[in-house]
Formats: sequence, structure tokens, C-alpha cells
Amino acid sequence: MRVTAAIAVNVFRESVRDKVLYNLVLFAILMTGASYLIGQLTAGQDVKIIKDLGLSATSIFGLFIAVFIGIGLVSKEVERRSIYGLLAKPIRREQLIIGKYGGLTLTLAVNVAVMATAIYVVLAYMAWRAPANVRAAWDAPAMDPRLLQAVLLIFVELMLVTAVALFFSTFSSPLLSAAFTFAFYIVGHFSSDLRNFQQVVDSPAAARIARGLYWVLPNLAQFDIKSDIVHGVAVPAGYMAITIAYAAVYIALLLAIAMLVFSRRDFK
Repeated sequence: MRVTAAIAVNVFRESVRDKVLYNLVLFAILMTGASYLIGQLTAGQDVKIIKDLGLSATSIFGLFIAVFIGIGLVSKEVERRSIYGLLAKPIRREQLIIGKYGGLTLTLAVNVAVMATAIYVVLAYMAWRAPANVRAAWDAPAMDPRLLQAVLLIFVELMLVTAVALFFSTFSSPLLSAAFTFAFYIVGHFSSDLRNFQQVVDSPAAARIARGLYWVLPNLAQFDIKSDIVHGVAVPAGYMAITIAYAAVYIALLLAIAMLVFSRRDFK
């Protein structure tokens, strides 16, 4: 565990030093602030716009962090040939994979927390300056703690995307890994369309392939509860628990396959 934790901390430090990471976080914070300005253009809907854009910014920029750092967790070590020095030490390949994943997950946790804090800061300012009659017309309070439910599922989804990026990086180039991961993300959000694909095509073979992808790929759309939270609709705790457990199963499976692939890879 100490070896795995040391690898995770090292990955976190490298991610913090990455200039691209700083730019992404900065843009996310700026977009959250800009959402306040956009909200001024729509009377009575400003808080909804701030919440929606803030959560969307957190999801999008978190996705870029997960993909572009995740695909380099293994391939960067191979390209720099530092993988040979790591494997020469008393470190198992499974520890390397888990440590790399843990380090990027920690990086994502810190950045998602920063983005969520930025959203609440803007909302707090809106609540402070809004008249009482305007606040009474809001579907949900500006400082609604249920906003954290959406943030939590965004983070869990990013953990899953990170596992996907890490899996592809164990056997593919960074460019292909990024393409595969983005394709995985897009298809995962249209999983329900795959289930009904047979209704729009005449090819039985294509329908069977789409049906197979529906059962294999995770349904990422269920992590998106932004609309419910923005409009003040309660999300049951049971739904949250099942969705998180669903992600945990996929993450465990992806990491297990990644460790198997990486353990059998020949670096000679």
C-alpha cells in the first residue's frame, strides 16, 4: 500500500505541475463567473443558468483533464523509457496501474472541488444581492446543497472515464487512446439509442452489434442529473447509491483488465 500511495502522490504532483491542468481549471472558473453575466440577460432565470453552466463547465473541463492526463499515465513512461527504471524497482505492475489511477483520481477530486466552490461563490453573491421577492420565485435556493449530488455524480463519471483512458493507454498510443476514450464517452451518453437502434435500421447485423454495445458499454447518461438539480427536482438517495455502485463495478472491471494487459506487455 505504501508503494501504491507513493506512486499516486507522485502522479498528483506531476499533474499539479502540468500547465494544461492549470489552464483547464482557470477556464472552468472563468466560465462559472461568466455564467453570472449571462444570467443577467434572462430575468428570473439567472440562478438556473448559473447552476447549469457551472455544472456543465465542471463536467466538460473535468473530462478534458481525465482524458488528456489519463492517456499519458502509462504511455508517457514508455516514451520517456522511465518505465524500465520503475519496473527494475520492487514495484509490481499492478501497483503501478493502481497508483497511477489513484493519483489522477486525487487530481480530479481537487479540481472538481475547486470548480464546485467557484459555483457556490457565484451563487452566494447572487443570493446576497437578489431582492427577497426574487429569491421567493426561485425553484430552489441559490445555495442548494443538493447541487453537491450533481457534482458527486460528475466526479464518479470522471473516475469511470479515467479508468477507460488508463485502460487504453496500457496498449495503445496517446492519440488513439484519446480517440477511443472520447468515442467511449459519446457512445455512453447515447446508450439508450443503441438499445432502440433496430427500430431505425433494416440491417439485422447492425442491430445486433448495436444491441451488444448497449450491454457492454456503460450508460453514462444516468450520471447526468444536472437538469433535475437545476429545476429543484429531488434525486433519491437510492438512485445515487445504485449509480455509484454501477460505476464502481465498471471501474473495477476496467482496472482489472488494464492490469492484466499491462502485466503481459513486453517492453524489451
